[in-house]
Amino acid sequence: MEALAWVSTVVAIVCAIVIAVDELRHPQKMWIMNVVWPITALYFSVFALWAYFRLGKKASPDKASHDTMSGMDHNAMARNPTWQQTAVATSHCGAGCTVGDIIAEFSLFGLGLTLFGSMLYASFAADLFLAWLFGIAFQYFTIKPMRNLSAGQALIAALKADTLSILAFEVGLFGWMALNYFVLFPNPHLEPTQPLYWFMMQIGMVIGYFTSYPMNSLLVGWGLKEAM
Repeated sequence: MEALAWVSTVVAIVCAIVIAVDELRHPQKMWIMNVVWPITALYFSVFALWAYFRLGKKASPDKASHDTMSGMDHNAMARNPTWQQTAVATSHCGAGCTVGDIIAEFSLFGLGLTLFGSMLYASFAADLFLAWLFGIAFQYFTIKPMRNLSAGQALIAALKADTLSILAFEVGLFGWMALNYFVLFPNPHLEPTQPLYWFMMQIGMVIGYFTSYPMNSLLVGWGLKEAM
């Protein structure tokens, strides 16, 4: 398991680097996606790399179609988003959660903080809070330019767009974290300094992505979240 964890971690980091290097030559039309795609590769690994070259490359300024920017087409996409649009929209939520969780897990471990005497409950609280903050921030920088809103309007729209999707993401992730803590690795518990810990977190992120996918599809269909 340790060897598999190392391989998974290294491959994911290499995939993130490959995407980032390609984005330097072909930046995304929406700048925040230059951040979202490499972060997504940290847990989706080679699948994120495939998705980037299959979907992400089409969103670079030199490949983007001007036809899809018309109001009529945009409204049609919002009413009936494709799986590709929902998948990319879900990646915003996933990226925010990933950044928040990485910061939270290392911070809690370094400070030795617990909640109700448990590191797991502290992780739940800190992960959710930071994931929500970063998720809203990522969504803000998507909605503001696409809808041409003021800062206040964009913030409110981001809160409406990503709060439920982040909660849905964390349901999947937290369920997996609890399974690891109480069943798979009850004694001793895994720690953030171990590669196996982050291998399990990669799996949890993937689970969280799929538990939030239906919610993101609904949010895009309702017009609360942008169809990418």
